[in-house]
Amino acid sequence: MMLTRRQFIKAGIIGGAALAAAGLFYSRGLKEAPGSAVPPGLTSAGRTIIAAIVPAVLAGPLPASGEARSRAIAQTVDGVAVAVAGLSAAAQKELAELFVLLDIAPARALLGLWSGWEAAPAAEVAAFLQGWRESRLELLRSAYAALHDLVLGAWYGNPDNWPAIGYPGPAEILR
Repeated sequence: MMLTRRQFIKAGIIGGAALAAAGLFYSRGLKEAPGSAVPPGLTSAGRTIIAAIVPAVLAGPLPASGEARSRAIAQTVDGVAVAVAGLSAAAQKELAELFVLLDIAPARALLGLWSGWEAAPAAEVAAFLQGWRESRLELLRSAYAALHDLVLGAWYGNPDNWPAIGYPGPAEILR
């Protein structure tokens, strides 16, 4: 079937509208609502994503269940927020773009995660991350490494977790 001029114009208009809508959602995702209680460096969507990733990355050292688990996840998310706030503006922008991409349902589905972050089981998130870790695309491997390193850095940067690995803490400096 040959494409008519009218069909071509319709397709162009529909495609342009879809791109404009996607751009609008994308740009809104990079901004946090004014007056929100989210610390600088990590949007609320980013915090939700990290909270879903923490149990997958820290499957071994994370408490099994209950209040201790919830508290450990929240402390790790806070640690990631602090780490992100300390990154360069360019690195923060790249992470913000990654979190926006991971927050958009169609993009998330294309990347291999079908459910929303709040409902995603740790096994599904772990499989998603493993797929990125073993991907042929350097971009996905880099994104995996960034998320993995941020979570582990926040976990092991917390003095409450040092005894579990036998780390006594930084040496005291003699005066």
